[in-house]
Amino acid sequence: MMRQIVALCMLSVAAACGPMGPTTPSRPPLAQKWLDRGEESYKSGDFDDARAATDEVLKISPHADDARLLAARIALARLDYKKVLELTDGMKSSEAHGLRGRASWYAGDLESAADELETMLQDPSVKDPWARDVAKLARSGGARKPFNMDGGVVALTEMPPAGSALVVPCEIEGEQVLTMIATGTPEVIIDSASRSEPSWVSLRFGGRIEVNDVPALTQDLSGLSRVLGAPIKALLGVDLLRHIHATFDRRGSQFVLRMNEPPSPPQASRMPLFYARGGAMMMRLQVAQPSAGAANAAGSLFYVDSSKPYSLLMQDSLWKRAGVDLGQLVPTSVLPNARAGRVPSLRVGGMAFPSVPGLALASVGDQAPPSLDVDLGGIVGAGLLEAFRVTFTDEGRYAWVEPDPTMSQDQDSK
Repeated sequence: MMRQIVALCMLSVAAACGPMGPTTPSRPPLAQKWLDRGEESYKSGDFDDARAATDEVLKISPHADDARLLAARIALARLDYKKVLELTDGMKSSEAHGLRGRASWYAGDLESAADELETMLQDPSVKDPWARDVAKLARSGGARKPFNMDGGVVALTEMPPAGSALVVPCEIEGEQVLTMIATGTPEVIIDSASRSEPSWVSLRFGGRIEVNDVPALTQDLSGLSRVLGAPIKALLGVDLLRHIHATFDRRGSQFVLRMNEPPSPPQASRMPLFYARGGAMMMRLQVAQPSAGAANAAGSLFYVDSSKPYSLLMQDSLWKRAGVDLGQLVPTSVLPNARAGRVPSLRVGGMAFPSVPGLALASVGDQAPPSLDVDLGGIVGAGLLEAFRVTFTDEGRYAWVEPDPTMSQDQDSK
């Protein structure tokens, strides 16, 4: 009887005090405000403000997992791999394993990348073909040093005429082929007609520099070849471009790669670059005059996809912000439901250009990779990139952008 009375008393106390077991303390209101700001800034692609906001959260609540994960995603977009590993240390969630796996992969730590990505893929809710293929490559990599370069100090390759397409001749495993620069793609992609499985390959450019142990995924590139009217056997993704300190100059018909970081060009603007999950390239552009106010000073985030033939694709809201009457846009056959017009002013880094051709869609989300977790203002295509000489620097965190002097004169509406 006494035992029953004690049990009833314990139940009464538990009911009065709430559920038994450990509880999670509520986050201080100030920390929550900073976190909300960080998430909003990250979503809009303002990574500098997002990083500053998450720094404030972690000063107040240093063990807040959601803030640590957000800060790690920001660090990965900025290619700060060491920071990603520090922020997610000890965390066991699938997202944490995925972030550490990507950071390890792009940092060249193959064993850690394989361990982390394989652990992430054990979660039934995760469906990530990139991670599956890369985990296999990483596990088979052994002691390889990805993107190991041999040969001369600088190699220059003449780019053949291909409209605005950034086509580059090279050798893949000794075979002379045509490839295309693909800034929207993280890895090198080999045509699946040539290779059926992801593999490690060697590339040789200009007969002078060979890039060994290049990780390559596979994809059917026959559709791209038909559009260009030339057999494209591979796509050169941004991870390769970052490692070889590449320069592409469509109008000068030159593709340059180097053993070391290039010096600063005398007339270039230094543009910060960001990468979705460490991969697909992004940059911020302004589509309104500086007099439009400080709210637009940071610009809007654009996905950069050099495989697209048009110059610029922007969502309707950004056209309105640029002061364009949507009723004046004209139909075009370049994309379904798209309309064409000219952006009154486009600022690229420290350079402003008037009357830049572009396309409009109500939303550009379905034109970008589904893995993007940010809101895009638009997409930059090869039609705009061809007007610049672009050089990757600081391991891809920045690009030197030099304009063609005829850009504002002969850009056509693509």
